[in-house]
Parts: sequence; C-alpha cells; structure tokens
Amino acid sequence: MTIRLLQHRNRDGVRRIIAAREGGAGFVVGGDSIRTLALAAIDAGKTLADLVEAMGVEGNVDIAAELEAGNLVAPIDHPDPAHMFLTGTGLTHLGSAEGRDKMHRDAAQAAHQTDSMRMFLEGVAGGKPPLGEVGQQPEWFYKGNGHQLVGPQQPLEMPAFASDGGEEPELAGIYVNGPDGMPYRLGICLANEFSDHVTERHNYLWLAHSKLRQAALGAELLVGTPPSDVRGTSRLVRDGATIWQKPFLSGEDNMSHSIANLEHHHFKYPLFRTPGDVHVHFFGTATLSFSDGVRTEPGDVFEIEAAPFELPLRNPLARAAETAANVRVL
Repeated sequence: MTIRLLQHRNRDGVRRIIAAREGGAGFVVGGDSIRTLALAAIDAGKTLADLVEAMGVEGNVDIAAELEAGNLVAPIDHPDPAHMFLTGTGLTHLGSAEGRDKMHRDAAQAAHQTDSMRMFLEGVAGGKPPLGEVGQQPEWFYKGNGHQLVGPQQPLEMPAFASDGGEEPELAGIYVNGPDGMPYRLGICLANEFSDHVTERHNYLWLAHSKLRQAALGAELLVGTPPSDVRGTSRLVRDGATIWQKPFLSGEDNMSHSIANLEHHHFKYPLFRTPGDVHVHFFGTATLSFSDGVRTEPGDVFEIEAAPFELPLRNPLARAAETAANVRVL
C-alpha cells in the first residue's frame, strides 16, 4: 500500500509525523521527524513503510484541513540546515530542451547548436543506461542549503536584486545518508524549484547565479518506488484569477534520464556522502510560464498539483527587502 508521510507542527511548536494512506490519515506513534524516522529505519534494517506499520498509527487527521490551517511544514529538514543540500539536474525531461534552447539561442544570436541542445540530445542518447552501467552525465546545479527550503503555503522570496522569480514544477528526490555514508532515497515530493530565468537568459554562464534561490516542497513525501508516469498541472494565479495554466509531465516515462542515473552522478562525489546529511535533489521539468512569455509579479501565487499527491503545493511570490553585504577587512 502506498504511504505518504507528512510533518505536522502545531501552534505550540510540537511536531508529529502523519502517515496518509488510502482511506485516511493518522499520527505515527512516537514519531516527530521524518529524518529521525528514516535513520531509525536504516538502523533497524526496515523500510520506512514497515517501520511505520510497526510503530502504529493513531487518530484521524484531515490533511487538507491541516494544510489550510498552516500546520504542515516541509516533509524533510535537518536540525542544522547547513547539513541539507538543495541540488538539481536540468534538461532531463523529453521536451525540456525547447524553451531552454530558444532562451539561449535568442540570447546568443547563434546559428550553431547550443550547448543546451547538445546536452539534451546526449541525455536522450545515453541517459537511461542498462542496469549496472553508468549513463551520460546530466546538467547539475546547486541551489543552497536547508535555509533555502520553504514548505507549502509559505512565500517564495526572490532577492531584492533578482530580475525574475519563476516557477519550475517538478519532482524532488529526498535522501538521507546512513551512518556509513550510504545514501538512502526516502521517496519523492512535489516541488517548485523556483529560478531567475531572466538572469539565466542574459548569459548561460549565469545559470549558477539564477539557481541560488529558494525552493518549495509539497507537504507529502511519497514513500517507496516512485511512479514512472506523473501528470499534473501548473498554474499562476494573480488577484484570484488564473492567468496561466499548463499540464506538466514527470516520472521516468517522460524523462530522458533515469532517476538512478541522476542519483549516480550526484552521489558519486564523496562530498555528498557525509553520514547524517540530507539531500533534496530536483529532477527537472519541461514546463515554465516564462517560456510562454509570462512575467511574474509579487503577490502572484504558484499552484502545482499532480496525482498521486493529494495536496497541492501553493506558494505566493514575494520580493525580499534589500540588504547590505559589505565586506570588512580584519
């Protein structure tokens, strides 16, 4: 049976874990953190689903009501946010090259094939290797640490200096490293990777700058093997009216890379295998409102929904206040 795990925090700050299954949801007995639960499962040699079953679930929880009440937080965190990595891969989905290629071709005024298109085609050719073999290396980027992660309903803030704040509806893999440094995938979440596409369009070498932004996770962690075909909808709401809406596809059936290949090329670096660290890895998307000429404004609300997740991911867009970062000489 498919289990979705959520992290609940009440008004007094008390945290509990919710297990949602077909037919209802309840609190996991004795659970207060999904990361702690995962480490306990690793220590016991159990799956997350088996450990939840052994611990037991009590009560009845209306997760939709808890979301609206603001009691659901991101489904993964770390007591020291510096030990959580936010990273991702791009050009991983069939069709994902079109918008990126046009962005960079227009910017460069180039007649030759762009680096984006070359990387995409290399991924199509070699991104799903046979079992036991290493496939084509994908594009990779760093978004920040746990301080950059926001949960459902929370604002996504673009910096005061940002040129844009645009949604990227996708799936994210959630990982915890065991005591020996071995990474374990807990499951996947609905995600808004959130980037500055105007900055990226100016020059592809500014991609790294454009990705140093916040990111949002939906409330539900879908435990176990992810579905191969995920279909959802991304929309932009302004003043209560939908100004843009489009379906998006994810899951391996709609990707040019296998998830295992993306994982290999991330965790092949010893840096990312420190025991106890948490990793949130965004798998990419092919659907952007920016590609359709939409410019977002503070106050806009991003809405992303996709089965088998029951709850939508909603985040209003905000612009952070300007802050000084003057370096002092000691």
